[in-house]
Amino acid sequence: MKTRHKRIAFIVAGLIAVGIATYLVASAFRKNIVFFYSPSQVAAKEAPVGRKFRIGGLVEKGSIKLESDGLTRKFSVTDTAKSIPVVFKGIPPTLFMDGKGCVAQGQVGSDGVFYADEIFAKHDENYRAPEVTQSIDKAKATQAAKEAAKTIKE
Repeated sequence: MKTRHKRIAFIVAGLIAVGIATYLVASAFRKNIVFFYSPSQVAAKEAPVGRKFRIGGLVEKGSIKLESDGLTRKFSVTDTAKSIPVVFKGIPPTLFMDGKGCVAQGQVGSDGVFYADEIFAKHDENYRAPEVTQSIDKAKATQAAKEAAKTIKE
């Protein structure tokens, strides 16, 4: 085999190795990446079905219900425009309570209920996840625009 052929074979083998490594890294990212959706997006069926994602907003006041097993909690997460029912089995963070911000990670079932594996609560009086703040502000702006349009029509 000539030196030229060896060099070409080495380059082709290197390109194949780089391609395989790129594929493995990309597939690992695809499996482990978790996207964030607001309750309005979940209600509009924009969230993936059968894949994990995060939903965030405010815990609706008076919506937290503790089941008889002592671990399962049912509550609703809202962005002030739409509400999504959430079921979480486990011990929630200490700061998890009515009217406070939270982000839940899990997936939507066929019944439209979000089944959470993890719940993240805010850390102090002023903290709210940036995505939650954006989705709440967007929902409020949409609601205000709808009310303004109604007022103008009347």
